[in-house]
Amino acid sequence: MPDVRTSVVESVRVLLARARASARQRQEVTKADLAAAQARLDRVRQAAAARPARAAAERDARLAELDARHAATLADLAHRADLAGGTRAPGAAGDPWRGWHPTPAARGEPPDLLRVGEVRIPAAARGPSGHPRPGPDHYHTAPALVPLLDRGHVALVDNVQAGGDAVVAGLLLRALGRTTHGQIDITGYDPERLGGGLAGFAPLAPAGLLTFVGPGGLTGLLDGLVDHIRRINETVLAGDHASLAEMAARTGRRPEPWRVAVLLGGDEPSRHERAQLDRILRTGAACGVHLIVRGIAVAEHRDVQVIRVDGRRAEVSGCGSLPVYLDDAPPAELVTATCRAIADRVSVGPAPAVFANLLPDRFWTEHSASGLTAPVGDSPEGRPVDVTLADYPPHALIAGPSGTGKTNLVYAWMGALAARYSPEELAFYLLDFKEGVSFARFAPGRRDPSWLPHVRLVGVNVNTDREFGLALLRFLGRELRRRADAAKEHEVTKLSELRHEDPDGHWPRIVAVIDEFQVLLTGRDTLAQEAATLLEDLARRGRSQGIHLILASQDVSGIEALWGRPALVAQFTLRIALPKARRILHEANLAAETLPRHHAVVNADSGAPDANRVVRVPAASDRRVWSDLQHRLWQDRPPRLGPPRLFDGDAVPRLAQAPDFGELAPGTAEPVALLGESIDVQAHSARLPLTRSPGRNLAVLGTRVDEACAVLAAAARSLARQHADGDARFSVACLDPDAAATAASLRADLPADTGWYDAEGLAALLPSVEPDGVHPHYIILFAADAAAARLAVKEGARTGHEHLRRILNTGPERRTHVLGWWRGVNRLRDDLGGLGSRTDAIGAWVALDVQGADLSGFYPQQGGPAWYPRPWRALFFDRARHRTPEVVIPYGLGG
Repeated sequence: MPDVRTSVVESVRVLLARARASARQRQEVTKADLAAAQARLDRVRQAAAARPARAAAERDARLAELDARHAATLADLAHRADLAGGTRAPGAAGDPWRGWHPTPAARGEPPDLLRVGEVRIPAAARGPSGHPRPGPDHYHTAPALVPLLDRGHVALVDNVQAGGDAVVAGLLLRALGRTTHGQIDITGYDPERLGGGLAGFAPLAPAGLLTFVGPGGLTGLLDGLVDHIRRINETVLAGDHASLAEMAARTGRRPEPWRVAVLLGGDEPSRHERAQLDRILRTGAACGVHLIVRGIAVAEHRDVQVIRVDGRRAEVSGCGSLPVYLDDAPPAELVTATCRAIADRVSVGPAPAVFANLLPDRFWTEHSASGLTAPVGDSPEGRPVDVTLADYPPHALIAGPSGTGKTNLVYAWMGALAARYSPEELAFYLLDFKEGVSFARFAPGRRDPSWLPHVRLVGVNVNTDREFGLALLRFLGRELRRRADAAKEHEVTKLSELRHEDPDGHWPRIVAVIDEFQVLLTGRDTLAQEAATLLEDLARRGRSQGIHLILASQDVSGIEALWGRPALVAQFTLRIALPKARRILHEANLAAETLPRHHAVVNADSGAPDANRVVRVPAASDRRVWSDLQHRLWQDRPPRLGPPRLFDGDAVPRLAQAPDFGELAPGTAEPVALLGESIDVQAHSARLPLTRSPGRNLAVLGTRVDEACAVLAAAARSLARQHADGDARFSVACLDPDAAATAASLRADLPADTGWYDAEGLAALLPSVEPDGVHPHYIILFAADAAAARLAVKEGARTGHEHLRRILNTGPERRTHVLGWWRGVNRLRDDLGGLGSRTDAIGAWVALDVQGADLSGFYPQQGGPAWYPRPWRALFFDRARHRTPEVVIPYGLGG
């Protein structure tokens, strides 16, 4: 029993020991767990205490990363814009609509990117508690710029009509405002709204800058654009340039306007239309052809900028995934007013080319032996258009209505020639038949003493002096014969051969410019017949001797004057037609009808349509522009080269300035009386030799007192200059009070012993005149017919008239000459003895306001000369020297 209890107790003790051991073990584990938990709690508490600082640091790191990312995005946008050609949109390309106005880019400046809106990137900002605070005032901003002109195309995808309209209107207006007026042609295809999408731009249509294509016209529009691209590549770029932009950068000139086609929806394009569309997208930008497409799916292409519009926001492919906030649409009134102003400016006409572009880098380096070649302007492609005068084509016709720039074209051509060929190589003879002084600037003037060294003759205001035009043709005819004789002597036929065989000779090419030349050919008188004969001879034979004619006219009558002379007009193979010129080109050639201002058609094949070359003529008539060139050439002129002969039909010449008067001196064997200035190429005087031959007397006929006095005064002064004191006797009788002042002034310039007589004194003088044959005696009668009543009275056995007739008939052989003025032909006849009396005692006469038919008795041909009086002109005829009379200009009174 005890053993059992003991055994039980022992077992209990063992169990209790085990339990205590387990409990201690669990206690240790619990303590360890508590220690670990405390450690964990401490760590948590420590972590919790450190969390705000770390969070702030992490937040700052994230914000810095965001700022860097935004900066990188802006830099990427700038880089993309830079790759597209620029990083800014200056002036009209990017200015806000308020205060917006066109600001055309400078010449040669490439097109800008165009603004459509603004990219906004939120910028990090901290509030007082240190937390981020984004807001409208905390943005990184950059303009959303779209490349268009010379760069690519724009495709719009939008769900809201107004958003796309604003983008299209903004792009077009900014492009128009940043380019020169007329440099963008817009074509609108809007089949759904029938052009309503571009209604604000309608004022451009009358000026030809906007064309609307109706429904169903897409095929024709795309085909036309493709043909235009092909033409640019073939004829404009022609392998010399990769694009119009490159060409403009190298030459400084853009030869073609940009063409922008705006396609606003419609039916799904056909297969052909889609193919043409793709061709334009690939090749158009290089040729200045651009599309703005909306409502038509466009294939992705590197030159296509896609704008996805969603209300006021959009995604622009050039801005990546960043949202773009679109600008408002330009105000409708701004669009309309701008387009109207552009149209008004374009309707005036395009600006002319630049005159400086016609001039070579070095002057006077060309030789004219084989011809003359120089540009008159540039082509639509921007290349100089050269015009040649040589064996072919030898002569030129220029035509254009008043105001189309005919004179300006001549200036441009002359300037280009004068800069290339020295005065030894080229000589100009210039004649202007219209009332004006277009060519006067080439001769010395009061304000400008310089002249164009190449010019030998300038004739202005000669609309009533056809004789001067005839004189020029006669001079050129003599020069032609001189050159032909020299060529024959050297056994050659052409000027180039003559210059080779005679290198020391002076054989420049001659260019004669006659403006309003038809004045010479109109009328059925002998002058017109002789002029036509001379013109035909010069046109036919002048080519081989280096004499070239440029005939110009401003109306159809000038050209019609030639059509009756096929042999003449056939020689003028070079034709230059200005806008609206008629009948100068072939009848099937209507190119001049559509020419814009400052342009011309140059045709070297007698006007055949296939030979047309359109040229843009520079503004060469501006006095400042021309004077710069003329002064430069004048300063380099050869020292021996004097000024040209200037004939001004409105100017009255002066005896003291006449070269022939200056050469007179005492001792002349056969004195000559100078009566006036001949209408001739050289400034010669009309001369009356007073030899010891019968009839060497002068009668001035007419009622114009000043002109009659001027002729007598010039004759007497020139005679006095040829005699020393005491070698000749002068007697002056003034019988008209209106001539008294002139006669008195003349007497003061004559020798001191000059006699002065009235009617009574003249009656006493005539019987006493007994020529001795040694000392000349000049009897100057002012209004001799006024003494008729007194001379009718007998003085002894004879009347005064009989004494006068005796002197007229026998005096010249004994060196006594009468120079008298009669106020009518019949009055002179009465003094000579009446009808049937001999008139050969008057060997020379000067007719003023006398009809040609009234002179029949003093002229060898029946009916008298063809003479129609005009102010300050006289008809001079010397029986001993003239076959036909010559027109002279009396020297002005007072010198």
